[in-house]
Amino acid sequence: MTSPLRTVVWSTGGVGSIAIDAISKRPDLELAGVWVHSDEKVGKDAGVLAGRDPLGVTATNDADALIALKPDCVVYAASGPERDAGAVPDYLRLLEAGINVVSTTSTTLIYPPAYYSPEWRAQMEQAAKQGDASFYASGIFPGFGSDQLALLLSTQSKKIDCLTVSEIALNDHYPVADIMMNGMGFGHPLDFEPMLKTPGFVEMAWKAPIHLMAAGLGVEVTEVRGSLDRQLTDHDIEVAFGTIKAGTCGAVRTRAAGVVDGREAIVIEHIIRMARDVAPDWPTSEFDATYRVDIIGDPDIHCAMNLGDAVGHGAGHAAMSATAMRVVNAIPYVVEAPAGLLSSLDLPNTLPRHAFD
Repeated sequence: MTSPLRTVVWSTGGVGSIAIDAISKRPDLELAGVWVHSDEKVGKDAGVLAGRDPLGVTATNDADALIALKPDCVVYAASGPERDAGAVPDYLRLLEAGINVVSTTSTTLIYPPAYYSPEWRAQMEQAAKQGDASFYASGIFPGFGSDQLALLLSTQSKKIDCLTVSEIALNDHYPVADIMMNGMGFGHPLDFEPMLKTPGFVEMAWKAPIHLMAAGLGVEVTEVRGSLDRQLTDHDIEVAFGTIKAGTCGAVRTRAAGVVDGREAIVIEHIIRMARDVAPDWPTSEFDATYRVDIIGDPDIHCAMNLGDAVGHGAGHAAMSATAMRVVNAIPYVVEAPAGLLSSLDLPNTLPRHAFD
């Protein structure tokens, strides 16, 4: 019997806590360490931080100590200030040390060839080569809903005129105020300019999954066109990060379209509400999170994947669980893969191991 893969979880937020719990229950994985950002979590048991019984693994903010453990893989699940570009220095250190990394943090690295910073990508490629290690980013959307699910359904296609993937979600459970308010504009009047409204931001945010789907289908995207729409709530809404006042933004819709042969052919739509009754004229779902794939062509194909229970509030956890398991289940496949920056196109289906145990 092969030894379990020694794994470190980087951050103990919603996704990180689910990863800790999942890893601790699998015989092929061993929880070797946990990194935390806040001082008050240092020294606490990882199991307790993840909301379960103690595991005998103490959380630390000492990255060097975790690297010294020489784990096989790190599950990088930091959010907030550590997202995306802020995580690149950590990725470089880990890869150079020969540690594989699976990440839910940097969704712009879901398809590395389309990463917005060629310089950072080159540094990561060099670090991976130097350490003989691999990097893989995934999640649910961007991630499974905007790559493997869409591409799987396209195996039924004779001709594709337009492929659209979309997420329709109730995100009142998400606790990070900076991302939701300053990043997306929730809780602000419409004259407030969130990060999403920065010219080119929507295009950059969805460029990677659009190019991933295009690469999988063997077509070239010559341009990505983005748009942003927001709608107000007419009543106060209590959410995980505070109160959204009446007359402020309660729903956000982004759209990014990849142009192929002069037409918008690969489209991503993202609709987030803080309450079900906001923006009633937009596409809705009775579930807290729905992921759709709509292919117009020969034949037309329409598929909806729902997470969590209808009407209830189970999808906040369900979406985070699906996100976490996309990378936890990928650990053995990433460890076995050749060194480098990987996408879902480079791996087989990352089927769960020991899911029935």
